[in-house]
Amino acid sequence: MTSSIDSSIVAKFAPTGRLRASINVGNPILARRDPVSGAAGVSVDLAHAFAERLGVPLDLVVFDSAGKSVDAVTAEQADIGFFAIDPVRGAGIAFTDAYVLIEGAYAVRQDSPVHALDQVDVAGTTVMVGKGSAYDLYLTRELKHATLLRAPTSPAVVDTFISEKADVAAGVRQQLESDLKRIPGLRMVPGSFMVIRQAMGLPKGRGEAAAQVLATFVEDMKASGFVAEALKRHNIEGAAVAPAST
Repeated sequence: MTSSIDSSIVAKFAPTGRLRASINVGNPILARRDPVSGAAGVSVDLAHAFAERLGVPLDLVVFDSAGKSVDAVTAEQADIGFFAIDPVRGAGIAFTDAYVLIEGAYAVRQDSPVHALDQVDVAGTTVMVGKGSAYDLYLTRELKHATLLRAPTSPAVVDTFISEKADVAAGVRQQLESDLKRIPGLRMVPGSFMVIRQAMGLPKGRGEAAAQVLATFVEDMKASGFVAEALKRHNIEGAAVAPAST
């Protein structure tokens, strides 16, 4: 494979000679496990496209949670990753602008007194989140009265919410809606408590020039229709392509 990108920049992204992409299969909007390739989804498609742009082979490094995926890139055990933008993560990761927007939402039991978003942050209320997820970081900052409890991964939130008898389950809307189809007696709380801005990122130590190349790639993928087509190809509903960066 050949690349029009300067070889010194390619080396910043692939110091081993291969691009190691950290993939989080804990977020069904971005990726899922695949028995053949290890993972498939929008983020995997973007990883392949970026490796092709660099002109290097791709290795997928697959994790079951956002926290583990973030740690891999921060520790430079992976070269790029796909994350929700968050200032805590930004200490070690340089983010592009968002390529996809998704909603953070709440689910409760049918008989819950919670019927609106502003009824969640109440003393004595327990909210189950996926450990290290974007909404864990966000709600840690935003909730002043409710108590956060943490499931090991985002897909485990609803099951842990039930087993630990929490009051509210918080997560990606699509994951919660999928769980509600298999578990009776639950309902969604109307609205969303946050819009999750999913971006690509690389270790900050790789430098500003490399960060700009990745940022340009993301803008190209949005403008060309690549992201929209990937969402459609993987049957992802409820997620929107992020607007062009200003």
